[in-house]
Amino acid sequence: MYTSGGTIKDALDAIHKHDYVLPAIQREFVWKPQQIERLFDSLMQKYPFGTFLFWQVEPQTAVSFQFYDFMREYHERDAAHCAPLGAQPGHPVTAVLDGQQRLTALNIGFRGSMAARTRGGWWANDASFPKRRLCLDLIAARDPDEDGAVYRFRFMTKAQREVATDAVWYPVHKIVSVEDNTGLHEIVEGFDLNKEQRKLAFNAIARLYSVYHSDQLINAYAERSQDIERVLNIFIRLNSGGTVLSYSDLLLSIAVAQWKQLDARATIHELVGSLNATGRRFAFSQDFVLKAGLMLTDIASVGFKVENFTADNMSKLEIGWPKIEAALRQTVALVDRFGLSGQTLRADSALLPIAYYLHRRSLPDAYLTHSSYAADREAVRGWLVRSLLKSSGIWGSGLDVLLTALRELIRTHGTNGFPAAELEREMERRGKSLRFEDAEIDDLLHLTYGDRRMVPLLSLLFPFVDLAHEMHVDHVFPRSRFTAKKLAKIGAGDEAAAWMIEHVDALPNLQLLEGTANQEKLAALPAAWLAKTKPDSASQADYRDRHLLGTVPDEMMDFEAFFTARREAMRGRLKALLAAS
Repeated sequence: MYTSGGTIKDALDAIHKHDYVLPAIQREFVWKPQQIERLFDSLMQKYPFGTFLFWQVEPQTAVSFQFYDFMREYHERDAAHCAPLGAQPGHPVTAVLDGQQRLTALNIGFRGSMAARTRGGWWANDASFPKRRLCLDLIAARDPDEDGAVYRFRFMTKAQREVATDAVWYPVHKIVSVEDNTGLHEIVEGFDLNKEQRKLAFNAIARLYSVYHSDQLINAYAERSQDIERVLNIFIRLNSGGTVLSYSDLLLSIAVAQWKQLDARATIHELVGSLNATGRRFAFSQDFVLKAGLMLTDIASVGFKVENFTADNMSKLEIGWPKIEAALRQTVALVDRFGLSGQTLRADSALLPIAYYLHRRSLPDAYLTHSSYAADREAVRGWLVRSLLKSSGIWGSGLDVLLTALRELIRTHGTNGFPAAELEREMERRGKSLRFEDAEIDDLLHLTYGDRRMVPLLSLLFPFVDLAHEMHVDHVFPRSRFTAKKLAKIGAGDEAAAWMIEHVDALPNLQLLEGTANQEKLAALPAAWLAKTKPDSASQADYRDRHLLGTVPDEMMDFEAFFTARREAMRGRLKALLAAS
């Protein structure tokens, strides 16, 4: 059903009375202050505001779902999530399926505030989050800026408003309490303005009054069906353009409604944040955690499909959540000890078989460090690293089918140890081989500093390096010496210098070095550094052999010979490790 006309005041009043609510399938509020400012300028210019999509939820349906309030007083650190609403017995509600961001922006702009962190501000410092209200400069010239904005809106603190000398900043929220437009002249007369400025100010404040109190701007379609499947399908299709709806949002929404003991949204948000704060820091999403829930609960398919969202499955997920959470924490702690981080973990999904394995075996925390598990950890690490090094992308297309198959293999063969061989055979059968051909080896040898695969590759080449410590990717021949000016000074011709500069960041000139040692090494040439840190010839020879350094030259001009020899040594080791044909 289409309804035409409704004021912003009416809509915000409905939000205040909890007649308008947010279903759990809606995302959090994500607009930035500048987006809200642009929206208000568009309203003032009478640009089209767009239609909304509402779901008229009857009382008997509303009691089965969790709904959330709209954001009004936004605080990036302390209040960035919409608050859950309690039960609404006997109370029909209108759930907003499309238009949440716009309505929330209006609620903040007309009735609330934003406290976003200042640039460079400390997260723990309250002063880094000043409370700002949306304000309108009443006397700004009506000349469009480069983006077409005519009205000057800004989020400002009270102190910023008071010290302004070239503007008259009117807090937008004050227009809410203006009962009729007869009082607008009195507001303008309260400012010390000349005739032209008074005209600008009155026009601006009169327009703002109309936008809020009288313009019929809220046009909406209302869905009256109480069939949740229909509503979800509408929501999915609606979000198929622009920012695509994550199916995990659907899973989360139904978990929120079905879980009896845990607050699903708060529980999952907390776990995502905790996993991302582990060790070197990661960048996991809600999708990763929820897909892990499907996988570790042994739900038939790990795909985000509506048929997986049954009450029975959600009950299993809630009952099993403590073990799922523990397995994910253990998995992320393990890969952190492998030296991986959000910058070097190319595919989060690669961790799901590992999490399932740890979950099935209920391994103790000692698994991370005890020597009795060293061989098993190495099997996990080798399998994971090779899957991450594949340029073809093991964890891309056909992911859900692959994960389901690997889960079955782990269930069957992973009772006493990580079944790397069985997993590799199944992956090869599905066209996702972990064997590397000669051309792929060559591609790895051409990786350069900064590539996300570099740390996994170096860890594979040099497995004795303890990545539980902070390790840096270090240039064997220091990069700072590879400038045209410095190379010319040591007698390198133009062609030789160009070759050296081109290859300084490539794999054969890189190694893993503990952070403190890397800082001490600085610009020292490798021979001088080895002589300083490994004073006896036996330890120097052992280091050179283990790190494939060969005969380390004393001079920069020998870089090409060193580079070529080490590349061939690395090629041989990679062939042996990766079983290339």
